[in-house]
Amino acid sequence: MAGAVSALFLFFATPAASADLVDVAGRTVHLDLPARRVIVGEARQIHVIAALKGEHTFDTVVGWRDDFLTKDPDSYAAYVERFPDIAKLPRFGYVPQGDFDLETAITLQPDVLTLNLESAKVAKESGFEAKAAAANIQIVYLDFRLDPDRNTEKSIRLLGEIFGAKDKAQELIDYRRAEIARVTDRLATVKDLKRPKVFIERAPGISGENQCCRTFGPYNFGSMVTLAGGKSIAEGIIKTTFGDLNPEQLVVSDPDQVIVTGSNWAAESDIHKFVPVGRGADQVLARQRLAELMTRTPFPELKAVKTGQVHAVWHQFYGAPYEFIPIQQFAKWFHPELFADLDPEQTFRDFHSRFLPVSYKPGYFVSLDKEPN
Repeated sequence: MAGAVSALFLFFATPAASADLVDVAGRTVHLDLPARRVIVGEARQIHVIAALKGEHTFDTVVGWRDDFLTKDPDSYAAYVERFPDIAKLPRFGYVPQGDFDLETAITLQPDVLTLNLESAKVAKESGFEAKAAAANIQIVYLDFRLDPDRNTEKSIRLLGEIFGAKDKAQELIDYRRAEIARVTDRLATVKDLKRPKVFIERAPGISGENQCCRTFGPYNFGSMVTLAGGKSIAEGIIKTTFGDLNPEQLVVSDPDQVIVTGSNWAAESDIHKFVPVGRGADQVLARQRLAELMTRTPFPELKAVKTGQVHAVWHQFYGAPYEFIPIQQFAKWFHPELFADLDPEQTFRDFHSRFLPVSYKPGYFVSLDKEPN
């Protein structure tokens, strides 16, 4: 694969040293660093690894989960275009669903398998952890989704250790903090800040009867709403990362802003009513889908729908430390005069130029009340 020669050089130029890491599950993991062979147990972690390794993103990756292809195909296509040989990488299923083929993984002789924190309970109780350990595969749990405020920076540092990019990990952390502060510092100067009421709906239009109202608790996108100067109508009601509001609660709250999360879920959807925002998205189709979602009960009754304050955001922001982008965009939606000079698209373009080996293409947001971003 492209980068194999570079990887071989790195093995000789950067001798591995034994170390203990404490992952986000609180487990102490002993391994040689940097790792020589890694299976990325959630392929969307590539969004972080690429920011750390750039042109050498795949030098030591020997396999990955299939979710990059099925849940984020537009990003997958960008990385395949840049690194064609990764299309041949072995792909694996999801540990909590029991379809991760550990026997095949063992044949690849990985040092490390990275998994998301939500896999930890099943991996331990099913014996997956023990079997991996018996095969000298060290599992490291990361979290960019369940409690990102607590675990994101630690997860970036863990990947920096695993991939031999500690300095770049700190650079990413510092950049992320600074871009979030561009919003939070300005909001802090506003006396008696008026926070609009916000309903953010999680991934509508993928399957089933397409009913309302799955949302976020105080974590993840729920936290992003707060940091951007909004007030989630789920605040105090949904205490977990995700949860459901009933439609009556939505009507009673009558939010000022409605945001739905969307992505290109064509490979998984049975009804194809999701909003396909993301890299290079068709903004006309995305806006059409967003408008159609607003015809569901009880959305036509809501103030936000009547006034055109309806938006969609790329769902995959919820699993990568790129949340500074939606925080900036939310701030512009919630407080347009206060953040008139802020340009989230330019921020993301600059981020790509500074950190990523793939080019930037717009399409990560869409609104009903304005032209495409």
